[in-house]
Amino acid sequence: MVDNSNVKVMLIDDDSFMLKLLTRLLETLGFKSISPHARCRAALDVLATSAAAPDLILLDLNMPDMDGIEFVRHLVDSRYAGSLVLVSGEDERTLQAAGRLVQAHKIELLGHLQKPVSPEALAGLLTTWTRPASSGARAAKDAYVADALRTAIGNGEFINYYQPKVAVASGRVVGVETLVRWQHPVDGLVLPDQFVGIAEATGLIEDLTRVVLHDALEQSRAWRNAGLTLRVAINVSMDNLTSLSFADFVANSTAESGVPPFSIVLEVTESRLLTDLRVPLEVLTRLRLKRFRLSIDDFGTGHSSLAQLRDMPFDELKIDRGFVHGAHGHRTLRAIFESNLNLARQLDMEVVAEGVEDREDWDFLQRARCDLAQGYFIARPMPAAELVGWIESWETRLREESLVRS
Repeated sequence: MVDNSNVKVMLIDDDSFMLKLLTRLLETLGFKSISPHARCRAALDVLATSAAAPDLILLDLNMPDMDGIEFVRHLVDSRYAGSLVLVSGEDERTLQAAGRLVQAHKIELLGHLQKPVSPEALAGLLTTWTRPASSGARAAKDAYVADALRTAIGNGEFINYYQPKVAVASGRVVGVETLVRWQHPVDGLVLPDQFVGIAEATGLIEDLTRVVLHDALEQSRAWRNAGLTLRVAINVSMDNLTSLSFADFVANSTAESGVPPFSIVLEVTESRLLTDLRVPLEVLTRLRLKRFRLSIDDFGTGHSSLAQLRDMPFDELKIDRGFVHGAHGHRTLRAIFESNLNLARQLDMEVVAEGVEDREDWDFLQRARCDLAQGYFIARPMPAAELVGWIESWETRLREESLVRS
């Protein structure tokens, strides 16, 4: 648990009453180092001259000398490594847009508070807060280069973790998503956002995908031999689909493993826009003919769009976590989620909701009659050896927490 007395908090609001109110509320939560400011420029001056930046900033978006969006840009320039809470009386969609911008700038957004701020809302945000990793740690992670990845692939340093997918109606575990990790000899377990983009940019993604696929197929066979039948999903980059030989490689590898193709789901994420879709379309269509399941990942973000649904033979749609978590309480998110769900149903596609973080998300999916769900509320990614034990504990949770409607 965080010792709030050691946490430095900066408050920025031009309303003197709000500054006093927030200060008092923070003091009741155990915070002692609180720095209030009525002007953004004054706060920036403190940030520029102080030896220790605040761990947490509560920022009013509507400020007279500099609006909160411009202030965030200055935080980026100063390499701010703490957390941010947006405070405003603006409508939900404006707050959502501001929040997306903060996240796009790689600043940790703890959440937003509607004015007038209630003690319960403030306490709810801060009780689960922990200090972000230091900027120095992030910089070290950004330093991986192609040679290091190539060596790691050759040394067998990449391992697969698996995150369960469950049927919302019954709670039954129906599959897992394969998520690669780099067991770095110095840095420990490195997450894919630190190396997949580099692999794509340097032509190493095919080698990496082959390693992930081979290990996932071997694990799928081991589970099936033990009586555990699961769909195993494997992430595929659009860069993989630019090679005509990819379909044969996947089909041959699956045949050698003895795993039926219909139990393998290939999740396609389009991280960059391709102008020539002839080869990817051929590869995906051939894989579909060979009875592999095809999933469009992170739908509604990046280049994952309606055009892909029109052109490519997907039979599963994964709704991005940005449209799932918190949708129960946000009209805009709920509208987007429900429209995507209805679209998939009309196309006879199965729907997976990503980013199920809490009981409210789970109950929302049950009311919406979504097909499948995955997220931290259900389980975090885990080594293969932990899955059987987790399934037993999940079945206990289903009963004890009444997660499934009778």
